[in-house]
Amino acid sequence: MKAPCLCLVIVCLAGCSGYAEDRASIENLQARYMFAFDYGDPEGYAGTFAPDGILDYGGGEIKGREAIAKFIADGRKRTEEARAKTPPGELPSVGRHIINNMVIKVEGDKAQGFAYWTHMTSGANGRGTVDFFGHYEDQMVKVNGAWFFARRNIYNEAIPEWASLYQNPVKTPSPPPKYRAPSGQR
Repeated sequence: MKAPCLCLVIVCLAGCSGYAEDRASIENLQARYMFAFDYGDPEGYAGTFAPDGILDYGGGEIKGREAIAKFIADGRKRTEEARAKTPPGELPSVGRHIINNMVIKVEGDKAQGFAYWTHMTSGANGRGTVDFFGHYEDQMVKVNGAWFFARRNIYNEAIPEWASLYQNPVKTPSPPPKYRAPSGQR
């Protein structure tokens, strides 16, 4: 006996967006952010934020795309200067981030996200090691069909002022990271 065919047809009018599409777009946003950060791409990184977006990693809030792009450009300059000082026969240090365990809650054109991040750095021999880890707590906004960070708080467990509280942030979001003055100003 032949089994009956069960077919499901979903019709979506222009502008229709479901959770799966929104989540995929937000995961893409997260990945574009990571690539732009790791490769020191100021415009690409700032472009993951809403025009009035806020980045808070504990060094103070950085507001707006222009300021966020400058933050990345300054970091790229420091990285290039350090790489130029690599002794002959050694490889320059390279850092890469990994993001995982994403929890994404979408409500219309706003979303809240939580994710772990891990950072690895290579040494003079090219071999890498995990040197930092933490989590993100994000507020995101959908503008003209595209997702952006409205606010990204970055928590780093290796820096006491930037570490999270020992509580599940998905249930109880953490307070923003505490300000920590740059090492030359402490």
